Amino acid sequence: MKASEIRRSFLEFFAAEGHSVCPSGPIVPNDPTLMFANAGMVPFKDVFTGKESKPFRRAASSQKCVRISGKHNDLENVGRTARHHTFFEMLGNFSFGDYFKEEAIAMAWRLVTRVFELPEERLVVTVFGGEEGLPPDDEARALWKKVAGLPDGRILGLGKADNFWQMGETGPCGPCSELHFWLGPVPPGGVPYGRFGEEPTAEGHGWFEFWNLVFMQYERLARGDGSFELRPLPAPSIDTGMGLERVASLLQGVTSNYDTDLLRPLVERAAALSGKRYGATMGDDDVSMRVIADHARMAAFVLAEGVTPDRAGRGYVLRRVMRRAVRHGHRLGVAKPFFHEVAGQVIDLMGDDYAELRARREFIVSQCEQEEVQFRRTLDRGLGLLDEQFGRLRARGERVLAGAAAFELYDTYGFPPDLTQIIAEERGFGVDLGGFDDELARAKERSRGSKLHDEGGVGAAYYQALAKVPGGAVSFTGYDEEEGEGRVVALLVDGAFVDEVAWLGGTGPLPEVEVVTDRTPFYGRGGGQVGDEGELRALEGTGRVIVRDTLKPTAGLVVHQGFLAQGRLKVGDPVRLEVDHDKRSATRRNHSATHLLHWALGAVLGHHVEQKGSLVAPDALRFDFSHPRPMTPGEIERVEDLVNEKILRNDPVLTEVLPIDEARKKGAKAIFEEKYGDVVRVLTMTSDSVELCGGTHARSLGDIGFFKIVSEAGVAAGVRRVEAVTGLNALAYVREQERLLRDIAQAAKSPGGRPRVEVIAALADKVRELEKAKAELTRKLALGGGGAAAAGPGGGLEAMLASAREVGGVKALAVESEVGDAATLRELADRLRDKLGDAVVLVGSKAGGKASLVLTVSKSLTGRFKAGELIAPIAARVGGKGGGRPDMAQAGGPDAAKLAEALPLLYERLAASAEAAAPPAP
Repeated sequence: MKASEIRRSFLEFFAAEGHSVCPSGPIVPNDPTLMFANAGMVPFKDVFTGKESKPFRRAASSQKCVRISGKHNDLENVGRTARHHTFFEMLGNFSFGDYFKEEAIAMAWRLVTRVFELPEERLVVTVFGGEEGLPPDDEARALWKKVAGLPDGRILGLGKADNFWQMGETGPCGPCSELHFWLGPVPPGGVPYGRFGEEPTAEGHGWFEFWNLVFMQYERLARGDGSFELRPLPAPSIDTGMGLERVASLLQGVTSNYDTDLLRPLVERAAALSGKRYGATMGDDDVSMRVIADHARMAAFVLAEGVTPDRAGRGYVLRRVMRRAVRHGHRLGVAKPFFHEVAGQVIDLMGDDYAELRARREFIVSQCEQEEVQFRRTLDRGLGLLDEQFGRLRARGERVLAGAAAFELYDTYGFPPDLTQIIAEERGFGVDLGGFDDELARAKERSRGSKLHDEGGVGAAYYQALAKVPGGAVSFTGYDEEEGEGRVVALLVDGAFVDEVAWLGGTGPLPEVEVVTDRTPFYGRGGGQVGDEGELRALEGTGRVIVRDTLKPTAGLVVHQGFLAQGRLKVGDPVRLEVDHDKRSATRRNHSATHLLHWALGAVLGHHVEQKGSLVAPDALRFDFSHPRPMTPGEIERVEDLVNEKILRNDPVLTEVLPIDEARKKGAKAIFEEKYGDVVRVLTMTSDSVELCGGTHARSLGDIGFFKIVSEAGVAAGVRRVEAVTGLNALAYVREQERLLRDIAQAAKSPGGRPRVEVIAALADKVRELEKAKAELTRKLALGGGGAAAAGPGGGLEAMLASAREVGGVKALAVESEVGDAATLRELADRLRDKLGDAVVLVGSKAGGKASLVLTVSKSLTGRFKAGELIAPIAARVGGKGGGRPDMAQAGGPDAAKLAEALPLLYERLAASAEAAAPPAP
């Protein structure tokens, strides 16, 4: 059976058993605890915990999974084993309080023996054998005997590590049962059940686990003393997982997942691109081909969901995988960009089953090629720097690369630490990964202020607050009204529940409070839209809360954040809630304009444009999207024209609440990072702009007023950002530009009060002529054409030469000049060195508030001194770094005030070098 047939047969089998067949959830889940979906049950996690309900109680799916972060990190094993992957598909069937062990076991046995027709005599099952006070799963053992007729010798009891599953420290858990298959020929005595646990050999002989049935029957709860208890679930459930790649290798009669029709074509493509033959061995070339095949699948699927290579988060993981694949291509001798071709073949192989691959082909291929081209530019440079580091380590008899050096490669050249580690191991060196982590932590600390305060996930208090809301969800009335009445169901101060909050006057700060009501017109921050501001007043008392932000921490919960401006507010109080009308209206305009902008960008730039993020606030909108290059002025104008043309038509904004499948049939765009329920809100701006969106919007497009783009810039590799304004904010922006033009005209003394291009161009030409003349004069003076006072602090050329010293038997000179440009500074350093003969010369200057340094070493001395090594600590003194050839190095730093301290370091370095080289005293 081909893999596509296996997938279809699995889903059709469970559909016939009354299961709803669900499409794969996204790889990028809306779950703060997960970077990627790493198991088939991830889309149903909230269903198992009771936070979400579905209209069905049985489900089956083939889920896209990535395991490359956290405890599920298989990256280092990829290509080196027959089974490990970064990307794989997990076939699964699920029961949400419907059937339990007997039905799950019976269906599993029918599928593997009757549909897949696996020989029964080659099958063994395992059950939980009991451990740490937990009883053995005798029920499952009895059911396997009853359903499959298996004897005790083929039902093996194992411990918690193998046959007990739990979601986390707390939550649903239970015993599990695994199915194992004997691979390879059967010995004369029959299938060797007594050798269970023997891992498959390279020839494919051994026991192979391919399906896990999890019986979720307990909830693990924390006690106050730090211990845990298991409490039976009121509705036990089923969660199974069968790797498609694994079962494909069984049904296709191969010993490695890489030999299935899912992966072998990709391996062969890597082989063809390298000009080498794939031998299916554990040799380096074959490992590299398998790595490329695996990583191409992961990259294609993750890119299809809008993730792009970046320096943090999911984007960093993607970049790490892509660059790792490119590195393996480099090892194979592939001299030109190739990875995009392998990713293209992934689309050809799997695009029929996963339409998002075909829909985003251009984007996937272009991102792969662009990332490889960018990485290849730095790969040779990084390898050269590493070899320099390794040379120094060898000279000192050391074998470990410092963490700071590894971090510099990551920070400056984009080398992930695992790539540096691989290269180091090839050269016989280790890497101080602990030191790297310390450097990375310091870098994160420096940038921590840019992170959202609540990105770490949802606090437990918010889930508890949601439990207090009647009906299990706050009723949001804000689509139709901006004010209304509700009742306080929870108050939180500093994350703790209180029954009452009061302000008693005085000069101290007003009490901060979070208020949850049973209904509200306030929109909670989400989908890129900021939370509403406004006021909340007690109807039967004096309490008044100024709402500064509104959050939606989890589905069904709306939290009003603000401060108590007067009186008292108690749980149970009826309140009046009023949204700030002006800010809500401005936000509506910007949100509707964002939808039109999304459509217009696609129309002008191409269908590869995908939303990467947005921010909709009252004063402006921001929209991030996938695009490989800066927009031209003409493209920006065309986007503005398209949006404003739609605004002038003043079409009504149509809102519909539809089942998700019906919304998709209408062509509604969905954002992969967003999580949608079974019923969704569809916003239609025009026939061209139909999107799923839960935000607040203008009632007609004319309400937007006027749309103006104010900036366009890159924010990450392959990601651009547009910022724009609408309505009165757009009018204010245009007036500010007019004031600026008047000021420019006045400063340039342009006739008519308007800045004329020819007048400003003439002034610019004049400035360039004067700067050129100044630079030439400075050059002549610095090189000795203007007398003793010519070169500034260091004096003329002869005065500079007079300050040269002899250090450790070497002529040396460290001097400051007023030369501003780098070329003249290098020429001055060369002239001074040539005048001195065999010498080491350092020249520094201050220009634009920064320090510049040039260090040159006579060719005859480069065996003893390397310019790049000498300049490094000197550059550090001015807050910079530098490098270059053995005979010449350049550096710069922001701390020009310390140039006078930095220059004498040359003499110290030379003296220390001479002392180290001197023979020991007798």
